[in-house]
Amino acid sequence: MIFRKSDENSTSQPEPVAETRPGAKGRPTRTRKEAEAARRRPLVVQDRKQARKRDRERASRERAESQQALVSGDESKMPLQHRGRDRRLVRDVVDSRHNLAEYFFPVALVFFVVALVVPLINADLYTSVSFAMILVLWGGIALCVIDSFLLRRRLRRELTEAFGAVGSGLVGYGIMRAIQIRRFRLPRPQIKHGEQPR
Repeated sequence: MIFRKSDENSTSQPEPVAETRPGAKGRPTRTRKEAEAARRRPLVVQDRKQARKRDRERASRERAESQQALVSGDESKMPLQHRGRDRRLVRDVVDSRHNLAEYFFPVALVFFVVALVVPLINADLYTSVSFAMILVLWGGIALCVIDSFLLRRRLRRELTEAFGAVGSGLVGYGIMRAIQIRRFRLPRPQIKHGEQPR
């Protein structure tokens, strides 16, 4: 005896439509094996020349962004040695005051040029000019040392008030900035002379 399925079961019924809930991906989750295969990259790049070119372009782009950040004051893209609220405070303290060292070094450069030129013009005049230059240069160095000592005290006081402690290298960072001529400082000064540090 042969049994046949009833016609009711043989009739094709439409597939139920899967309802997608809000926020669903709309696709099945990948298996771990599939995810690892997608992440897997060769340890040795096939095209080394292309990889070197890509690395050079990326490094060049990062350098350009860092340089632009030093000019604009965008701390998120600055080099690491210039980031942080404490370093920002140090820069503002230095930039808010007139530092003797930034004026002394251009003057000292002029004196050195004069010392080279005077013997060519008049050898007899060189002795008196050199003595005056020595006095001015040593006097300027002494004043710069005193000014740096005053700056050091102010930086330590301001950092202690703001952060409770003085981080390593912050005072030296400020003194080195004070030596530089204002218009050549990087990061660029964000406040004017006499303004209160933020």
